[in-house]
Amino acid sequence: MPALQISDNGRFLVRDDGTPFFWLADTAWQLFQRLDRGEVDEYLQDRAKKGFTVIQAVIFWGGVNEKNRYGDQPFVGGDPAKVNEAYFRHVDYTVDKASSLGLRMGLLPVWAGSHIRPKKALFNLSNKEKAHRYGLFLGERYRDKPVVWILGGDWPGEGLELIFRAMAKGLAERDGGKHLMTYHPRGGGASSTWFHDDAWLDFNMVQSGHSFENRNYEMIAEDYRRRPAKPVIDGEPGYEDHPARFDPKYGWLSAPDVRRFAYCAVFAGAAGHTYGCHDIWQFWQPDRKPITYARTPWKKALQLPGAGQMQYLRRLVESRPMLIRVPDQALIEGSAMRTTDRIQATRGADGSYAFVYIASGKPVTIRTDKLSGSAIKAYWFDPRSGTSRVIKTFARAKRRQFTPPSSGKGNDWVLVLDDAAKDFASPGRNVLK
Repeated sequence: MPALQISDNGRFLVRDDGTPFFWLADTAWQLFQRLDRGEVDEYLQDRAKKGFTVIQAVIFWGGVNEKNRYGDQPFVGGDPAKVNEAYFRHVDYTVDKASSLGLRMGLLPVWAGSHIRPKKALFNLSNKEKAHRYGLFLGERYRDKPVVWILGGDWPGEGLELIFRAMAKGLAERDGGKHLMTYHPRGGGASSTWFHDDAWLDFNMVQSGHSFENRNYEMIAEDYRRRPAKPVIDGEPGYEDHPARFDPKYGWLSAPDVRRFAYCAVFAGAAGHTYGCHDIWQFWQPDRKPITYARTPWKKALQLPGAGQMQYLRRLVESRPMLIRVPDQALIEGSAMRTTDRIQATRGADGSYAFVYIASGKPVTIRTDKLSGSAIKAYWFDPRSGTSRVIKTFARAKRRQFTPPSSGKGNDWVLVLDDAAKDFASPGRNVLK
């Protein structure tokens, strides 16, 4: 599988031959601990069929009694110098299986949130020498595997900067710098706060959090403005089937919410997106106590609609020149609104195309004079089905109003505008005449 690099303009991920790579990840945090190999196969095959490109999982959570499904612990006495080969053979199997299906693993060496309480953790993150040694071990073991390193793990970098720099140094020393690295912060946080200027941090990651009021587009835009330019991804937005604000009394996030988080983040400038399901990251089933509220067995949750709909965003973005895409809210005349009614716009830097996401189907007026060409071909793209329908081809003017086919919660649409002379392929799986 080709290695990943950062694009020349610093905004996207590309393969080593220069072709674009769209980060479409799933959060499977407890994949290595809670599934046996047959279940690993079932889970990964499902995600590959749904168009995911990355699986985010935690190698070591740090609990004193932590074991995988086969009863294996990661380390003897919590010392990364004393590796339990049986545990890491299961990690190896999963990484190799993912690769065989065209998936890359986004590996978190440790879950930092588990390691700031030394009495409950084996791996003490106050020791930079131990962190460096662990980095050396992982860098050597996965040197030739298609992985991305995600340091951190739901915790601020403040006070841990030297620890994670030591871990990153160890990884790079042994894998020869072959793999990209980033940092997963706590909810509401961004890796750029502590590490943006660090050479090891190849791209930024934010965690926008689990609420209906999620405004991840603001977090993405803030990192997009930073210099030097680095790609940015929302590595943990609101999860499907997750109680809003971690409390069922506020309701549960569903497919329309995860679609809104995804399209708003990508159109705001993100290089891809991470989907999550609250039941799947912890692989909950009725005979197992949930870590936090869970209500759908994980195998059933695999088929929740939001997961299958993420591939349509990837297909849409890949249907147009991806590496020239820029965010541009100036396409929208009037209010772009916020949260559940958000309107988010992106376009080709050369004006050859534009995508406008309309979260609740409200009419929108677009500055079509920001596009190139004398004629504009317009489509409605349906994020629920991945299909599109032609609106019409019209002469380019200064502005034009568009009214989506339906409106209200869950009636989100993408307006696709093309310079007709470019003759781009129809967006989506097919065109509805």
